Order: sequence, then structure tokens, then C-alpha cells
Amino acid sequence: MGFPIDRELAGDVNNPSLELLDYVLRKQAKNKRRFDKLDRYYNGKHDVLNRKLNDNSKNTKVVINHAKYVTDMAVGFVTGNPFSYTAAPDKNIKAIQDSFDAMDIVSHDTELEKDLSVFGVAYELLYLKAIDDKTTEERIESIDPRGVVLVTDDSVEKNPLFGIHYQKKFDLNGRDNGYLVKVYTAKGVLSYRTVSGLRMITGNVGKPKYKEHYFGGVPIIEYRNNEEKQGDFEQAISLIDAYNVLQSDRVSDKEAFIDALLVVYGFKIEGELKNGMIEAPGKGNDGASVEWLTKQFDESQLQVLIKSLQDDIHKITYVPNLNDEQFAGNISGEAMKYKLFGLLNLMSMKSRYLVKGLRRRLELMQNIMLVKSQDVDVKGTKIDITPNIPVNLTDIINNIRNADGFIPREITLSWLPGVDDPAEVVKMLEKQKADDIAQNQNALGQPSNSNLDDEPDDKGGYRDDQGNISTKQKQTDNGLSD
Repeated sequence: MGFPIDRELAGDVNNPSLELLDYVLRKQAKNKRRFDKLDRYYNGKHDVLNRKLNDNSKNTKVVINHAKYVTDMAVGFVTGNPFSYTAAPDKNIKAIQDSFDAMDIVSHDTELEKDLSVFGVAYELLYLKAIDDKTTEERIESIDPRGVVLVTDDSVEKNPLFGIHYQKKFDLNGRDNGYLVKVYTAKGVLSYRTVSGLRMITGNVGKPKYKEHYFGGVPIIEYRNNEEKQGDFEQAISLIDAYNVLQSDRVSDKEAFIDALLVVYGFKIEGELKNGMIEAPGKGNDGASVEWLTKQFDESQLQVLIKSLQDDIHKITYVPNLNDEQFAGNISGEAMKYKLFGLLNLMSMKSRYLVKGLRRRLELMQNIMLVKSQDVDVKGTKIDITPNIPVNLTDIINNIRNADGFIPREITLSWLPGVDDPAEVVKMLEKQKADDIAQNQNALGQPSNSNLDDEPDDKGGYRDDQGNISTKQKQTDNGLSD
């Protein structure tokens, strides 16, 4: 998690002292319990599984994993459509886009958003992977927030000073074998190995190994889910717990109903009583009788409470219940947007923080590309994050057609889903129209004059691409002269 520190106290940020590293890692350890709980809830290991009852009542434990539902819905909503990058006019980012395609950045972005949704914060590491002695490839990998910390200055800009990535190591017998601690500065990587535990103190840490990098900055990027760095379901954990307990008790009551007791009033049964059977004194004036003893519960009121908790979970997380009857399969794409209004608002807030990290990613990629003599310039690059919701293409196309002549086509064509560069689409459309005209003229036996830049010759014809002159047909040749 990002850790601000006074720049003057940090000393040499390109070679941080062991004292500073130890201080930061001890502070970071306090976040581990919270991160572990959030990870547990996403993976379905909720607190209800550890519930114990004092009496001999049935203790059925049921987990309805709303945490996973909320995260998976949010991740699919944000990353279902790949992030698009459009270079500014007269700028070039093709080398970066090609590198993103080669490393399957779409899958990486999905994992990154999942960390954001679960932990409220996510980290990625940029590095070069050696292919051979002369060739390297750019790589980006996500890092578990429980194993990384980014140290920044305490200014309002939170400028990164260095990052620490630490991994627990084991020997061949599975026993703890210290930690590998890598410190990423703006210029290089310092690798430490501890003897035992994570304490960065003399005697527990060996001499570091140093390797230079060329990213022109700290190659660890921190992404925030929101200003408070909270996960998407973190605020609803108490509601999730209450829902699990309620459903668990509901199942326990059903099981208790099935295991009802047979009560025998007013007479003694010969032999040994079977399980689920008890004797009791005579009941009323009738004396002897037999009946089942069951626990009574009001199912209708229970359903009201269940629905109330479920609605509160979806309200707090802004993630709708798509199994609700309100989400009929025949509603239009525009109507669906109103149903998803809360989720769209959540995405708009998440996107603002996400774009900050993506811009930092582009800057670091530009730095390494320039070292490799690649012509790139990310200044002014437009980053689009399109929500993954159903769209009605018929309505969109009709709107584009109706707006033609009133709104520039570069704007209207940008309404189409998946269009990153509307100007390029306009060029494609113009070329398609020119090709259609040429085909129609050829079908009618007329010469194609699609190359309007050619100068007409003195006979009224045009020179084609090979320099040949095509003259106009004379009326006398086609028999139409008077």
C-alpha cells in the first residue's frame, strides 16, 4: 500500500538505508490482516463458517458469496471491453500498442481490476524480459498488494520514491527460508535476501545485488479503487455476514423440522425408546395421546428480512441484482442504462483513478521505447474505458443517420461501440463510397473518373495511373447524334 514519507528523512532514494526499509515493511505488515480478510471473503471463506453455538442446536453453515458476485460483476463491467488508447493528432503510439498486444494486456487489466475491486488497491511491475543476448521484451505483471509497498513523498502530488516487492522463500523441505526483497528505484533494482523473517537489519540481510533499468522512473505503479482505497464489497461485509447467518439458521430450522420429536402422552412404552421419541404425562381430559413436536416459524416474515438484507447489499455496493424480475430479457439497451445507473456512477469514479495509473504506464513505456530508438509520443493520448453493457445497434445507427449534416461525422461515428479512431472510420467510409461509385460506373460501361486529382488532357479525357488517356465518348460513336 502507498506509504508517504518526508523526502528529507528518506535520504538517498536510489539506495535506501536498511533502517528505512525495515521501518516501511513493519508499517506495511499492519495492512496484511485486512487484506487477508478481503481475500478470504472473495474466495468464500466467510466468518459464518467459524460460528459456534452454545447449546446442542443444529449449526448448519451456509455461505452465499455476495463478495465474489460484486467483484466479478464490477470487473466484467469495467474490463469487458478492452481499454482503448488513441494517439493525439500527429503523435504515434503504435509501438506501445503492439507491445501491449504481444503481452496480452487485456488479461492483465482484468486481473488488475480484480485486485482493485477486492483490496481497493492494485500494483503492477514493468520490466524487461531477456529473449536472447540481444533482444528483450517489455512485460507488465500484477503484484499481490500483500507483497508490495510503494514509498512516496508526503507532498500533495505523492511522487514515487521507490517500491519494495517481497516474496517468502522455502527450502526443498518446505521450511521457511527467509525473504527475497527487491527495492525498485528510479534507476535500478536492489535485491536483498534475508536469513529469517522480514526484518531488514544487519546480520539478517546479506549484501544486495544491483541491476540497472531504463524506465526513467520507479517501475511499480499503484492504482486506487477510490480515494479511501476500499474494495467494492468492503462496506457490505456486515450485511453479507448477516445474510449468511440468516440463511444458515433458516436451513437449520428446516432440518430441525424434519427431525421432529414424537411425544407420547399418558402411557408408558414398553421397551427402549427410539431416537426422536419422548414420554410425557397425560394431556388434558383425554389423557393418552400422540403428536409431533415441531418448531414453528413464519416463512413469510423470514422472506421479508432476507429480501431486505439482499437489497441493502446491492444498494451499498451499487451492483444490481440481475436475477431480479426488473431485469427482463426484453428491455432495450437504453432502459438497461437506467437500471444500471448506480453501477455506471461507480464506474465513472473508478475510471478516474484507473486512468491516472494507465497514464503513468504509458509514460514508463514511452521511456523504455525511446531507449530502444522507437518513435513514440504519448502526450495527449486519449484513454477510453467503455462499460460492458448491452447496446442497441439499430438505435445507434438510426441516431447517426438522423444526425448526419447536423453533427460532424467524427463525433457521430464515435457513438459506435468499439470505435477507437472515428477519423479513421470516416476515411474508410469515404473510400467505400468511392469504390461503390467506381463499381457502378464500370457496370454501366462508363470510364471511372474517381481520381479527381488528374489533370484533364486537351481532348477532354483524363490520364489514369499508368499515364494512358481515356477520352470522353463522342455522341457520334454511340449513334445518338442528330
